[in-house]
Amino acid sequence: MNSYPNCSTNYTRIWSHHLVLALGIPQLTMNIASVIFNCTVIVTRMVTKDLHKPISILFCNLAFSDLFTSFSGFWISVLFITNPDITIFGSKDTLAPYALHTTSILSTIYNLVSIGIERYLAVAESMRTRLRVSRNDSIAAVLINWVLAFFFGCLPLMGWNCLHAEKNISVLYSPFCVNYLIFMIIPHIVVAFVIPLFTYLGIIIILRKRKLRMKACGQATGTYKSAEIQVARTSIFIWLLGLISYAPFVAGVIFDATNHQCHTDLYPGIYIFRNCTAMLITTNCLGNPVIYTLKAKPPAAALKALKCLSLSRARACAIEHT
Repeated sequence: MNSYPNCSTNYTRIWSHHLVLALGIPQLTMNIASVIFNCTVIVTRMVTKDLHKPISILFCNLAFSDLFTSFSGFWISVLFITNPDITIFGSKDTLAPYALHTTSILSTIYNLVSIGIERYLAVAESMRTRLRVSRNDSIAAVLINWVLAFFFGCLPLMGWNCLHAEKNISVLYSPFCVNYLIFMIIPHIVVAFVIPLFTYLGIIIILRKRKLRMKACGQATGTYKSAEIQVARTSIFIWLLGLISYAPFVAGVIFDATNHQCHTDLYPGIYIFRNCTAMLITTNCLGNPVIYTLKAKPPAAALKALKCLSLSRARACAIEHT
């Protein structure tokens, strides 16, 4: 556990004005851009009345999650610009925005996992119709995602914080405790990376099996090959975006857990790194609307075509072999 018995809590503006502006202004700009991007996605979904589709509900909720992440990130950026020292030594003023930011990030992670599972079930639907996802299923998933996100994200507001502690204090995200950050990071690495890996690999495997089955029946396989390539490309984009956005933050938490230096000894390098990780998380909020609205359309259209073609081709194959 971290403890800093020889570290002084009496500090006087250790941040330089130019460094604060150099880090704070880009953060504000990126958060404002993310708010605009995600508001556009939400308004577009509402105007087109596309929310009767299960996947559209998840897309819209992902935009809401990213919107709240950007709002809370904007709040933290304003606090950093107006009083940067409290982001090093911790303050009651930073507890609420940090908790809201954590809640929003968790909701985003849960939604990304839900979208991956829904896409997998959508591909498997023509083979096992009992796996079909309904609109009510998507709404239930959204509600469960937010309940879990608020529960885990608001634990510091319910007492799991180090505002008045001398041990286990996070040097990067004070007043959070290091054990809280570790508790959140380990399971959510699995949720954010392992589950989507299996769902998107499952989609590609299903498409490849169907392509081979149709090829054995002498049917054209161009549609399956196209869908397989598009899904694979989208999956790679999702993984790279998640890796770029969250891996540095995870590295920072691991450093935080093993660090025994004082706050002032780590200034400015590690705190510049911390602010850069915050900008990378905002990058995820900017990238999600692009991936899940623009790049998701071609695979979605291809999968819809597959549903129409699958049954007719299977029947043709069956007739041919009788």
